Amino acid sequence: MANSKYEYVKVDYEVNDEVMFPNLIVVRIHFCNFTTFSQVHEFEQPNDEKALNLMNACAIAVLKEYPDIVFSYGFGDEYSFVFSKETNFYQRRASKILSLIVSFFTSNFVTNWKYCFPQKELKSLPLFQSRIICCATIEVLQAYLAWRQRECHTRNQHNTCLWNLVKSGKTELEAQEILKGTLKQDKNELLFQQFKINYKLINKMFRQGSCVLKTENEATVKYINDTPVKRLRKNVIVDHSENIASRKFWNEHSCLVKEIGSFTVEINNIKPEFVKSFTFENKLMPSTWIVVRIDGCHFHRFSEIHEFEKPNDEQALNLMNSCAVAVLKELNDIVFSYGVSDEYSFVLKEDSQLYQRRASYIVSAIVSLFSAVYVMQWIHFFPNKELKYTPCFDGRAVCYPSYKILQDYLAWRQVDCHVNNQYNTCFWELVKSGRTKREAQKYLKGTQTNEKYDLLAQQFHIDYNRLPIMFRRGSSVFREQDKDTAITNEGVGGETQSRVVIKHCNIIDCSFWEANPSILNNMSL
Repeated sequence: MANSKYEYVKVDYEVNDEVMFPNLIVVRIHFCNFTTFSQVHEFEQPNDEKALNLMNACAIAVLKEYPDIVFSYGFGDEYSFVFSKETNFYQRRASKILSLIVSFFTSNFVTNWKYCFPQKELKSLPLFQSRIICCATIEVLQAYLAWRQRECHTRNQHNTCLWNLVKSGKTELEAQEILKGTLKQDKNELLFQQFKINYKLINKMFRQGSCVLKTENEATVKYINDTPVKRLRKNVIVDHSENIASRKFWNEHSCLVKEIGSFTVEINNIKPEFVKSFTFENKLMPSTWIVVRIDGCHFHRFSEIHEFEKPNDEQALNLMNSCAVAVLKELNDIVFSYGVSDEYSFVLKEDSQLYQRRASYIVSAIVSLFSAVYVMQWIHFFPNKELKYTPCFDGRAVCYPSYKILQDYLAWRQVDCHVNNQYNTCFWELVKSGRTKREAQKYLKGTQTNEKYDLLAQQFHIDYNRLPIMFRRGSSVFREQDKDTAITNEGVGGETQSRVVIKHCNIIDCSFWEANPSILNNMSL
C-alpha cells in the first residue's frame, strides 16, 4: 500500500472481525435467487439431480482447495462447511473467510455448469450469500448439523407432495392448501395412497442430503529396498448418510474426530432458535457510507499462470471492469465503484437498507456476483486463452461516517493506483532490459516519484503521462444520466433513465464530483 495522507481511512475505520478461539467455524452458503434461477433453467421439480450433483461438485472442489475445511453438508440450495478446530485460516477473520468460500464456490458453479448441463446454456447469474456460524462447543456443531438435516427432510417431503399434486392437475395454491397443517405421517400416506410413492425409497440424496468429507487412508508413497513406505493420505468422499449428527456416523471417521472432535451424546430435541443464536452477524452502522472492497486472492500466481502482460494487462483490467458493471446493474444500492489491478471498491448509498445492512450478506453477494461474471466473461476477453483454474476474491465492508471521509477513501485508492503503477512500470522495464527481479527491486529502493519519471524517460524513452489513462488512474464505474432519454422525457413527466459507464477520471479532484451530479443525487446527499 502507498503511504499517503489519506491512509488514515484504513487505520481508523477498518475493524477486526476475528472469530475467537475455541469457537468452531462453520460457513453456510445459500443460493439466494434459486427459485427464479431454477425456473429460468427449467430444473426438474421437486429435485433436479444434475443441479444437486453440480452443488456437490462445487463442495468437493472447496474441500480439495482448502485443507482447513474437513466436513461439509448440503441439500437443495445450500451448503455448510466446517473448519478444523485449530484453524487459523485468514487469521480467523469472518469477512475474509465467508467471502473467499462463497467466491470459490460460485466460480466452480459457473465453471462446472457445462459438465452437468451440457445441453443447457447458463442464462442468468447465480448469486450465493454466506454467513458464519460460531459453534461454541462440539455439541453446538452437532445440534447445527442435526437441524440442517432435519430441515432437508422436512423441505423435501413437503416439496415432493407439492409437486406431485401440481403434476396431477392442482395449482400450486391448491396444493399448498391441501398440505397446510399436515404432519410427517400424513404426507407419507398422501404420497403412497395417491401417487404410489414410498417416500423411504426416494433417492437418498434428495431425502438425506449430501456429506462431502475428508477421510484418511494408508497409501504407499515409495519403496526402500523393495519395502513399501506407507503414509496416511486424505481423500475427499461423498456420502448420503441417514443421520450425520449421530455418534456412530461421526466417530467412525477418524479424520473428523481428530480435526474437529468426537460426538459424545445423541441429539434428540433440536431447538433451531438456540442454534441460530450462534450466527456471527455484524449489522453495519446506519446512516454511514458502506464500502465493500474486494481483492483477487493469490492473483500474482493467477496472472503468471495465465501469462498476463506486465506491468498491466489491458484485457484483464477490462474484464474486471465488466464485472463491476454487472454488479452495479444487479444491485441498485451501489452508486459508485472504483477499481485498479485486482481490486474493486463498491460504494453503497448512505441510507441503503440492502439485506438489512447485514455485512455478511452484502459482502458475499457482491463477491459472488463478481466471481460469477469473471468466469462467464473470461471467454469474451481471452478468446484464445483457456481459464486454467477458477479465480476467487475476498472482501470486507467498512463504514465511513461522512462524505468527506468517503472521498478520502477513494482518493487513497487512486493515490495507491498511481504509486503502484509507476513503480511496477519501472520494475518491469528494468526486468525486460535484462536485470533480475532482485536487482530491479534494489535499484528502485528509496526512489522518489520524480526519479522514477526520469528513469522511464531517460533509460526507456517512456513518458509516464502518456501511458494509457486506465493504468495510471484506475477505472470508475457509475450510473450516468442518459441525455437522449432526458431530452425525450423533458416536459412529459417521464422518468430519466441512466446507464452504467466506465470512465478513467481524477476522482481526487472535486471538479469530478461537481461535473457528475447524478452520482451525488444517487448518494442521497
